[in-house]
Amino acid sequence: MQVLDPTTADGYVEQLSVPDLSVGMYRIPAGGVDPQSPHTEDEIYVVTAGRATFVGDDTGSVPVGPGSVIFVPAGEGHRFVDIIEDLATVVVFGPAEGSRA
Repeated sequence: MQVLDPTTADGYVEQLSVPDLSVGMYRIPAGGVDPQSPHTEDEIYVVTAGRATFVGDDTGSVPVGPGSVIFVPAGEGHRFVDIIEDLATVVVFGPAEGSRA
């Protein structure tokens, strides 16, 4: 597990991992680029700060901000674009990220 200060580190920082789930923080600065590719596990994002647009293969484009909750099924292409305010999310993978890879 990578240990960084989740309040200042950009990118993904895993904070907990057990066989059935993992949890971390994902941060992208305003104007930043989200380089994600599809994951092999189901995923939930909870936006805690910032504003952006979420784009998913099945969901299309959706504006997101604090309080937004997004479910992404395993294998679906997705990313955040048009990040107009520093974006911070809590990310939950089920089962743990990378466990199906």
